[in-house]
Amino acid sequence: MFAAERRQLILEMVRANGAVSLRELARVVQTSEVTVRRDVRALEAEGLLDRRHGGAVLPGGFTRESGFPQKSHLATAEKTAIADLAAGLVDEGEAVVVGAGTTTQELARRLARVPGLTVVTNSLLVAQALAHANRVEVVMTGGTLRGSNYALVGSGAEQSLQGLRVSRAFLSGSGLTAERGLSTSNMLSASVDRALVQAAAEVVVLADHSKLGTDTMFQTVPTDVITRLVTDEPPAHDDRALTELQALADQGVQIAVAGPGAGSGPAGGDGGPAGPGRQQPRHGGPPTARAGEEGLPLPGPRRNHPHPPGGGAGATLRGGMPLAEQPGGRVADLAPRRR
Repeated sequence: MFAAERRQLILEMVRANGAVSLRELARVVQTSEVTVRRDVRALEAEGLLDRRHGGAVLPGGFTRESGFPQKSHLATAEKTAIADLAAGLVDEGEAVVVGAGTTTQELARRLARVPGLTVVTNSLLVAQALAHANRVEVVMTGGTLRGSNYALVGSGAEQSLQGLRVSRAFLSGSGLTAERGLSTSNMLSASVDRALVQAAAEVVVLADHSKLGTDTMFQTVPTDVITRLVTDEPPAHDDRALTELQALADQGVQIAVAGPGAGSGPAGGDGGPAGPGRQQPRHGGPPTARAGEEGLPLPGPRRNHPHPPGGGAGATLRGGMPLAEQPGGRVADLAPRRR
């Protein structure tokens, strides 16, 4: 494929999806990430797109939300690895909330194997993935159907969550930064996700590396409210993504990086819910003041949790295993810096 043809295809993908990772672009145009990065730089110089951490986005600073058909074909391997590891956080008999998104849909497919589980969701895709799980109870919110992501939104969805209390919330979004937290491109979706967060003792964000450093219009969850981030391994050359992970860790977010083969057990770990994908809660630290979008209530601060036994504040996992125990693992990259 000639360079002009590659760049035209890259531009078409970014226009169709709003944001695309370098890894995905390289796969589609069947070339190396080094070549794709050179093409992206050339397109940015022409003002046709903007470079972001490990990917490319529409020009203008904020990415727009793409629909389900486009999202379902992006970063599929990364989403699978993230879902495998995140499923290991869930125990038998728990009650959790799961938000809308293609990554949370992958998680739901794995939660179908956890007996005695109760899942509250506003996502038709999540409910469908759990529909035939005879040992899982699914509770759906009310609300108005938003066709682009098959989610229920609006006041009906938010009101149905009032008074609810569960152990943890699993959420995805359009972008994640240490400065602003999780964000999305739709105001109604952001508002419902805030209501989901209010119902949970812990908040787990599922986001592949292409979303790191991407900022979108409406803040969903401030960084100080996020308990854990489950993500995939950024490319070795993606220094900006690693920097963003470090900044998130510095602010108290516990980070688990899913690698190949993570979560081989029935619920994401070798031993199911108690397998190596499990992580212990950590102290969340005091809340910090953050400004939210006008007229949209922010979720409460991260709840306080004890430090993991022996792990201290710097416990960081990759693929369910401490970084220090893995070949090439660099604790300094992701463990919170001591001040």
